[in-house]
Amino acid sequence: MPHHGNEEEHNSSANQEQQERQQGEGHQEPVIRDNRKVDPVTGRARHPEGEHHAEPQDAAAPADSDGDALAQAEEILNGIEVPAEESVAQGAGHAEAAELKNDLLRLQAEYVNYRKRVERDRAVAGEMAVIGVLNSLLPVLDDVDAARQHGDLTDGPFAAIATKLENALKTYGLVRIDETGVEFDPTVHEALIQQPGEDIEVDTVSQVLRSGYRSGDRVLRAAQVIVAVPA
Repeated sequence: MPHHGNEEEHNSSANQEQQERQQGEGHQEPVIRDNRKVDPVTGRARHPEGEHHAEPQDAAAPADSDGDALAQAEEILNGIEVPAEESVAQGAGHAEAAELKNDLLRLQAEYVNYRKRVERDRAVAGEMAVIGVLNSLLPVLDDVDAARQHGDLTDGPFAAIATKLENALKTYGLVRIDETGVEFDPTVHEALIQQPGEDIEVDTVSQVLRSGYRSGDRVLRAAQVIVAVPA
């Protein structure tokens, strides 16, 4: 429609009419929703509305002897995905995940070393306990040997008890050192007497005065022997 008068007044009037018309029609300002999957401030992954974060089914299950919670946490870290379209948040997310993974691996290595050290100390403690019991029973075995040499344990209930005791101690690794005719070994033999022997080329155990004992590779007590030496 043709108009008359000042151009600026006409434009101002037209803008005012347009605003009134928009308000009368119930026009609303557009709503901007942030649908990014990664928070640009914290770098952490967001969960869309209506979706619930699935808890691991085996989170409450006890770990076996070869696995532990640290391995499960490492799998969770490896499964984190950062959206490629968020370049800034992606870099922050990868940096944080890498740092957490390095800390996790370091903690896991420390835990494995600690567990090995505890198991080794436990095994040593058990071995020392057994050795302590065996050492305390060596005088009893000496009395059994003396009674057997004097013919007091040829028959009867005491002979059966002595045999059971010796067999029970063998199950704990106790080995008697009482062989004769073998080469003298200073690590398992204690030479009390040396005698020249015929046809002897090396020092040889000719008689055992008191039996020695060992458990595995550990010598509990050296055998007291008479050694035949080359003439």
